[in-house]
Amino acid sequence: MRYLPLSKQNREDMLAATGAKDLRALYKDVPDSAYNDSLIESLPAHKSEMDVERIMNGYAQKNISAAHAPFFLGGGVYYHHIPASVDHIIQRSEYLTAYTPYQPEIAQGTLQVIYEFQTMIAKLTGQDIANASLYDGATAVAEASLMAMRVKRRDKVIIANELHPDYKETLETYLNNDNFAEEDESENIAAIIVQSPNFFGKPEKYAPWRAKADALDALLIIVVTEIVSLGMLPTPSCADIVCGEGQSIGLPMSFGGPHLGFFACKKDYLRQVPGRLCGRTKDADGHDSYVLTLSTREQHIRRDKATSNICTNQGLCALAFTAHLGLLGDMGLRQLAQLNHEKACELADKLAAIDGVEVENDTFFNEFVVTLPISAEVAVNKLAAQGIIAGLPLDDKRLLLCATEVTTEDDMDTLAAGLAALF
Repeated sequence: MRYLPLSKQNREDMLAATGAKDLRALYKDVPDSAYNDSLIESLPAHKSEMDVERIMNGYAQKNISAAHAPFFLGGGVYYHHIPASVDHIIQRSEYLTAYTPYQPEIAQGTLQVIYEFQTMIAKLTGQDIANASLYDGATAVAEASLMAMRVKRRDKVIIANELHPDYKETLETYLNNDNFAEEDESENIAAIIVQSPNFFGKPEKYAPWRAKADALDALLIIVVTEIVSLGMLPTPSCADIVCGEGQSIGLPMSFGGPHLGFFACKKDYLRQVPGRLCGRTKDADGHDSYVLTLSTREQHIRRDKATSNICTNQGLCALAFTAHLGLLGDMGLRQLAQLNHEKACELADKLAAIDGVEVENDTFFNEFVVTLPISAEVAVNKLAAQGIIAGLPLDDKRLLLCATEVTTEDDMDTLAAGLAALF
């Protein structure tokens, strides 16, 4: 604990105003062991703005950025190219509002983008409706589970396959341990949660899971962490809820956020959707206009019957997503997805040719797992020292790698050579 030096008069005025007899009395709730009434000697003296910038730049240069090194990290956050035009579009004045778009007369640009974002998500996921976005993929999964429990009036969900560990941890935070079920607890299961591609990169076939959900009279929740995969893999239209992370389109990795959760479902569950929805109508002159159609949260009239306590949506992130996907179009997204898959196949072939390396996946989109003859964590650390970000170590000798459209053949050769030299 520390305080800035005060003049004698300022100190006396402050103590008189607060009724405290001395400065220590202001911090009476702070124990003596944590209280420090002098400057902390371990902290450097104050610096000028230029000096601070120089010091911070020095710290930043110790990092290896994705743009300046062979980069193969995936696992829920992906490195993709973002056109410069996206940054230009999101700064246009049409999308600037003083607050959130409660007042449609001053927020038509933002409301129109939200409407278009919802339309894009609904089409990508094969669902009837989509909301205006959620905070991120992990909280979207949690909200989907809570919604399924409301719809089915049951309190258990099944995590059916390899769900992203961060998503699972978030889900466990939202729910209690008693809310997770085994498959034989058929009488009280609200939903089956399936990630595709799963955390290890393997796409799932939806039909078996749809049949299992029907047998349990439960909802099927499909989770997507790599939304670019929807440009190539079958549309999860058979699901009741599709949710996940939209960061791959229009958004940089940004050290892990802010990112963009998406949420889509069948129209039967419209009134149970968390967050808000934007709709299109006509104004007094007969022109198209956009409004918030549904916003059933606790601040509004539903109060204790609110479907969630989500107070907003990821407006700027959803705008960037919409701008980027609008520039790509249907064909562009398909080509982008195809390019991602081709790059991953090329990388897998190069690594499989190394003695001691085994590619675990029989199918994958743009990431997969390999087994190494040495510790994956040791390998990653040694390659990082050479300026190669080799992927995400899993357990022991397993390594999760990702290739996207920005991965070059030189990057792959550099990784393969560096990896082969380790054993």
